[in-house]
Amino acid sequence: MNEPYDLIQTVQLTEKASLLSEKLNKYVFRVSPRANKVQIKAAVELLFKKKVVAVNTCNYAGKKKRERTASFGRKAHWKKAIVTLKKGEKIDLV
Repeated sequence: MNEPYDLIQTVQLTEKASLLSEKLNKYVFRVSPRANKVQIKAAVELLFKKKVVAVNTCNYAGKKKRERTASFGRKAHWKKAIVTLKKGEKIDLV
């Protein structure tokens, strides 16, 4: 669980995330729901070799989805991390 590749799952490349990275030097990652801020900071610093200033997290509940029958399913819960890097540093994602 403490491996950096297990903690950080994907990079969010949305319009809002690209504006955050361009203007405020913040990057958005989808992370493991059990990861805390200290673990996320260490993982980003280890994987990208950049200095992290702050980490903000948001928990999202999975949405209910209807299946063919009358039963309901649920998408997985997930967590988003917004990572602020030191001024002057960038991550090349694309």
